[in-house]
Amino acid sequence: MAVTVKECLELQLLEVEMLLSMFPKRGEFSLDADAVPSIQRYLRNADGALPPQLEYRITLDVGEAKVKVELQVLLPHMYPQVAPQLFARSDALHRQQQLQLNTRLASHISSLDSGDLCVCEAVQWVKDNCLPFLENNQASSECASKAGRVKEMLHRMWIYSHHIYRQELRKKIFDSAKKLNLTGFCLTGKPGVICVEGLRENCDEFWRVIRYPNWKHISCKHVENIEAEGSIDNLRLFHSFEDLQFQAHGDYGLRNDYHMDLGQFLEFLKQHQSGHIFQILFGVEGKLSDN
Repeated sequence: MAVTVKECLELQLLEVEMLLSMFPKRGEFSLDADAVPSIQRYLRNADGALPPQLEYRITLDVGEAKVKVELQVLLPHMYPQVAPQLFARSDALHRQQQLQLNTRLASHISSLDSGDLCVCEAVQWVKDNCLPFLENNQASSECASKAGRVKEMLHRMWIYSHHIYRQELRKKIFDSAKKLNLTGFCLTGKPGVICVEGLRENCDEFWRVIRYPNWKHISCKHVENIEAEGSIDNLRLFHSFEDLQFQAHGDYGLRNDYHMDLGQFLEFLKQHQSGHIFQILFGVEGKLSDN
């Protein structure tokens, strides 16, 4: 007999209970406050719309130094019949090391029996296998220090989307920017524009997080790399990550399908030494509206 979505979601909640008992301390296990209640509501009335996919983060202390490693988990509705989407990251790992670690993690998960809960197994695997990557990174850092101080680079990404409306998407954008120490802005509405600036690895991580798992109508239109003599903070065009909203015009119907005033946006860009970006984003030369 085929396994149903309802049965899979019940198993997912059981696994969450196990994980909460394993990670009871504040900050060890993080998930949205409405994640579990929304699944419980669906289980009481399975005729309704499917709840959002269950998504949470587990923070692990690895090795004697208790290096923080975060395991990000996204569960398809049919997990454990299908594989979970997992990603392990740490500020102590370079991008290439994270890629290698996650490739091995995915290979291990794919070797397990289909239909079995496996997030607890993934947690243990990360604990057991992450340390060599951390030790290699420490050795590389020591070699780099001996070779001399490497100049930092400010990385700036200009991202275009057909639109940005959904509250949960905006929350992910702002939470990720804050967590990764990125400055810039998010222009909400239609079109949607995001600018982030900071260390390259943090910008790359932001780009990965906001596209995951299925934001398709989005593209990185332009990237800037600027070498810093001192701190990259001296090269930032923005002092925080701003929620940018201008006077809109258009149809305020059910879809809330409205267009931002691009004249005001152009003025904002020019105030931040970025007027040339307008043509890169929209393919036309910007002109300020007459007052």
